[in-house]
Amino acid sequence: VHLLYRFEEQQILKFEVYDVDVNDPSLDKQDFLGYCETTLGQLVSAGKLVLPLTGMPINKGEMIVRVEELASSKDEVTLQFSGRGLDRKDWFGRWIPCLFGHSSDPFLELSKVGEDGEYRLVHRTEVIKWSLNPDWLSFTLPVRSLCGGDMERAIKISCYDWNRSGNHSLIGELFVTLRELSEAPHTSTVYHLINPDKQKKKPSYTNSGEIRLMKYELRKVYSFLDYIIGGTQLNCTIAIDFTGSNGDPTSPDSLHFISSLAPNQYEKALTAVGEIIQDYDSDKLFPVLGFGARLPPDGRVSHEFFVNMRTDTPYCSGIPGVLEAYKSCIRQIQLFGPTNFAPVINHVAKFAESYPDGSQYFILLIITDGVITDMVQTKQGKELT
Repeated sequence: VHLLYRFEEQQILKFEVYDVDVNDPSLDKQDFLGYCETTLGQLVSAGKLVLPLTGMPINKGEMIVRVEELASSKDEVTLQFSGRGLDRKDWFGRWIPCLFGHSSDPFLELSKVGEDGEYRLVHRTEVIKWSLNPDWLSFTLPVRSLCGGDMERAIKISCYDWNRSGNHSLIGELFVTLRELSEAPHTSTVYHLINPDKQKKKPSYTNSGEIRLMKYELRKVYSFLDYIIGGTQLNCTIAIDFTGSNGDPTSPDSLHFISSLAPNQYEKALTAVGEIIQDYDSDKLFPVLGFGARLPPDGRVSHEFFVNMRTDTPYCSGIPGVLEAYKSCIRQIQLFGPTNFAPVINHVAKFAESYPDGSQYFILLIITDGVITDMVQTKQGKELT
C-alpha cells in the first residue's frame, strides 16, 4: 500500500482481514477474520508492528505491518565544468577586439528530458566574458531536479555565447547521463560540443570545442524518515505560559479557564500537537515545564518549574497525564509574569548537548499568548541549540 506521509498529521490506519472463498469482489460475501488499527506515525517510529486482530469473538491471530520509504533520490550532486577551444562567435560588434581578439562570452545550460521527450532548463552557469577557454564555477543541484533521480536519463549540456539582446548564439551541445559523469575520471574526461547546423552544412566539421568535467561529488541527503527509521528518538518537552496576560483562570474569558463542558485553548493545543508527537516517543513520557507564575507556598516567581508540581521529575505519562498535571497545576499557582522563554530553552538545550551524535532529537513546544520579554536572552538560547 502506497501512502503519502505527513508528519504534522495523525494518520490513522485500519486493516481488515478476510478469508476469500468466493470469486466475488464484494467483501460482504467473504469471511471476516478481524481488524487492527494503528497510526502511520507509530508505524514509522517502530519500523515494524505486530498487531493483534480484533473484532471477532475468538482470537484470529496477528498482523505484521512493515513500513519503508519509497526509493526517491534525495541526493545532491556538485558539478564543475571548463571549456577548451570553443568556437569564436563575436566577430563583430565589439569596439575592443584589439585587446581580447575575436572571442565568445560562453555560459552553460543543463536541461533534463521529460517523459514527453522535451528538454527543460534546470541550471544556467555564469557568463565568462571574452574567453574561449572558460572555467565555470562549481554548482550543486538535487539529483531529482537534474534527472528525476534516474542516473540513466539523458542530460543535455548546451554551450551558448551570451548576447546583450538576449538572442544567445548556440556554440554546441552534448548529451550525457549522470551515470557517465559519475564514472568519468574527471579532469581527463573530454566531451565534444556539437553544433547541429554546422554538422549538417560542413562535411569536414568535427566539433565546436571541448567541455571537461573538473568536479563531480555526489552527496546523500537524509530525510526525516531516514533518521526515524534509523533509530533516532524524538523527545518533546512542553512549556506552558502561566503569565497574567492569559486572564484570571476563574473567569470564563481566561485562556486557562477549566471547564467540564469544553477544553480551553491550552488543552486544545496540548492535545493537537501531543497526539502527533507521542507516536514517535517510545516511552510516552513528556517533561512539562511552566513559566511566569507564583508558586506555593511562598509565592516566589518561577520561569522554569515542573507543571506536575513535583521536585524530583518533570515527566508526565502520555498526553492524558500532561492534561491532568496541567489542570491540577492551574489550581495551585498564581498567574504572574513576565513572559521569559530563555530559562525553558536553556533547560532543553542542556539535555540536547549530551547527544551530539544525533541519536536523540529534542523538540521544545512553547504554548504562549504573550509577547516575549527576554528577546535577547531567547535569541542567545536559540543559537545555543
